[in-house]
Amino acid sequence: MTANKKSPQFSNLQIDVLIPAFNEENAVGKVITAIPAFVRHILVVNNNSNDDTRLVAAGAGAIVLDEPQKGYGKACLKGIEYLASLESPPDILVFLDADYSDYPEEMHQLITPLVVDDCDMVIGSRARGRKEKGSMTMPQVFGNWLATRLMRRMFGARFSDLGPFRAIRWQQLRRLNMCDQNFGWTIEMQIKAVKMGLRYTEVPVSYRQRIGVSKVSGTVKGVLGAGYKILWTLWKHR
Repeated sequence: MTANKKSPQFSNLQIDVLIPAFNEENAVGKVITAIPAFVRHILVVNNNSNDDTRLVAAGAGAIVLDEPQKGYGKACLKGIEYLASLESPPDILVFLDADYSDYPEEMHQLITPLVVDDCDMVIGSRARGRKEKGSMTMPQVFGNWLATRLMRRMFGARFSDLGPFRAIRWQQLRRLNMCDQNFGWTIEMQIKAVKMGLRYTEVPVSYRQRIGVSKVSGTVKGVLGAGYKILWTLWKHR
């Protein structure tokens, strides 16, 4: 999707959005239509959905890629590979979930520190923002608390969340050489950014109850799998 006008503040930047999506036919269209006009391309990676996610996303104006192998990180890697193949890759890449739990309208809050404060990466912090009641489960809250404290102790990192709504400079993202294919994607990015000396910050973001049931926090298997992978990723990069 190509925007028809840009915010003056971001007029010289190519800003793209990457949305991994697995069975989000009821939400992904709402996400796409709420994305600000300063975005150049909206890229949805259909991650082996068995519903109409692909049709809805394409109908809303997104570029849709198919990644048949399940995995959040796998979908992100597919999208990054596509963007790297473009004649003009983005200056900034924003990651956004397809479940409509984040507020795409707040995207400028993530991008502004990259432009004004010369940051390399900005994490949207649900912990510091306004959360709708019931939008985060207890395992999510505890998992974020534990992971961010372990990151501080092990790497000196100062984060309050592993929030998926984030923005990063394209050239710095490429330097991170991301490789995780599932639940460890977000924490891998944050750990590598700290270890490589990237300039990072957090901004508060709003969060609401997602549309549909979470494939991670909504199942025991998902919670245990994500928890194990996050701890394993911390240990791997120690």
